[in-house]
Amino acid sequence: MLLILFSSFLIISTFMGWGKLLEKFIGENLNGISGKILSGIFLSGLIFTIVSFFIPLNLYVEIPAILIGLFFFFKDKLYLDFYKFSKKDSGVLAILAAVIVFCGSFYPFILDHFGYYVPSIKWLTEYGLVKGISNLDLILGQMSAWHILQAGFSNFSDPILKLNAVLLIIYALYIIENKSWLQLIFVPVLLIFTQSPSPDLPVITFSLIILNEILSGNKNLSFLFAFSVFTFAIKPTIIWLPVFILLYSIFISKFDYKKFIFGSFVFLLFTLKNIWIFGYPFFPIAVFDLGISWKANPELLRASSEFAKVKMYDEQYTYEEILKFSWFEHIKNWLFLKGIKSIINILFVVSLMGFIIFSFIKRNKIVSLICISILIKSILILLFSAQYRFFIDVFFVMFFVIFFKHLNTKKSFQISSFLICAVVGLFSFPNLIQKFVPSFNVGRFMTQFEKKQLLKPSNYEYNQYKSYQVGDLNFNVSKHYPFNFDTPTPAISESYVLDYQKLGIFPQPIDKNDLKKGFIWKKLNAKEKKELEKTIEIIKKNYQ
Repeated sequence: MLLILFSSFLIISTFMGWGKLLEKFIGENLNGISGKILSGIFLSGLIFTIVSFFIPLNLYVEIPAILIGLFFFFKDKLYLDFYKFSKKDSGVLAILAAVIVFCGSFYPFILDHFGYYVPSIKWLTEYGLVKGISNLDLILGQMSAWHILQAGFSNFSDPILKLNAVLLIIYALYIIENKSWLQLIFVPVLLIFTQSPSPDLPVITFSLIILNEILSGNKNLSFLFAFSVFTFAIKPTIIWLPVFILLYSIFISKFDYKKFIFGSFVFLLFTLKNIWIFGYPFFPIAVFDLGISWKANPELLRASSEFAKVKMYDEQYTYEEILKFSWFEHIKNWLFLKGIKSIINILFVVSLMGFIIFSFIKRNKIVSLICISILIKSILILLFSAQYRFFIDVFFVMFFVIFFKHLNTKKSFQISSFLICAVVGLFSFPNLIQKFVPSFNVGRFMTQFEKKQLLKPSNYEYNQYKSYQVGDLNFNVSKHYPFNFDTPTPAISESYVLDYQKLGIFPQPIDKNDLKKGFIWKKLNAKEKKELEKTIEIIKKNYQ
């Protein structure tokens, strides 16, 4: 907990300095301390993304970034802004910060932490953005802008990867500064994302902040659109947000194409990043084929698409069974899955229908545009893979819009206090959720509080792997474990090794002496097939 607090002070001061630097060029974008911090997050994220094309995000990048941020923080005496807080506001922030660092100090329990987040950050800190990295492990082709930012601060200031806990403290600061007390209700729910660098937390908080700015009358659409595109770059399922800002500009604000130049640059950077590591502009869809030599294998993408359909039904049906569904069975089987996901799916549909009715009754242009934007996103999600993790942000948005002016400060504090006590209780006694909600898979990996968390957050170490070679590629595979969160790079998940054998392909370095130059996939020759068969035999023996 103490280490998270130290990281928070250092990183928040750094972001604040970078935010002040951005204001010197384009003026003030968001008000207050939190506004400068959020601007700093935005600018740092863009700079780290550009830098990562050329060099790894190691100490040689992090130390200058911290020194520049702290220089402006102290030069412009930004620390004096904190003295403007009242005792009451300071007390609320202190309580929220204590709760956040407490929950953030637990072991990571989101499985993507081990299979996607940490491996992405390892590659970024050791090599930067690697051309065609999706050919090594497809999931790495979606490296989020949030993981780029986390990688940039993971060498010294945040080696335990708790940037999400820091962000939630920043979000609490924004709520208090802007007296947006309704958003206090979201803080306890978002505590489940503080143990890992999950991109869900930033996209939810940023979208709510941007919405609040629009509803509160912020007319700086150039920055808000650019910030919404940056949020989209963190997780593309938040596509409704830049669509909403665009629609708002066309139908409510006076349209000016100049306001979209900055955001267009951010979008271009996002697509270039995807092309560089995946071969196509939008992961994981093989559209706008540019004929890139390092693009992902089409058969592997097809298999990934099929698996996405299976995941949509929580793996309770095979892909062949899903193909036989009528349109009615598609809907019925999705709504009535076994376990908690059925409840979430039904709640999503009912909430969406209720929000549509609310927008008709409200007859407010902004609310109508939000509704249209959410419908566009929902249709796209339903077409590709309607997994609850892709539309969870919609619940927050609909609740916020509906109760924006209908939930007073007192009720917001009461609901938030109750939820905080409930969530802290669940973290302290995770066996309760494991007992009463066994179908909630994430709950199975939650652990009880340990004394060592008072100083340092709990973190897993496995570091058991075996090395292999196929063709020119020397790689590592974790032993008896499906993920490679602490396996040295280059690492491949055992599931992908088996997939590559089925497809008769295998990743190869463009230059075996320099992995930074990237990876391609190639058809296996007779020698390489024998090497792969031997590799798989050893992997299977390890389980015996």
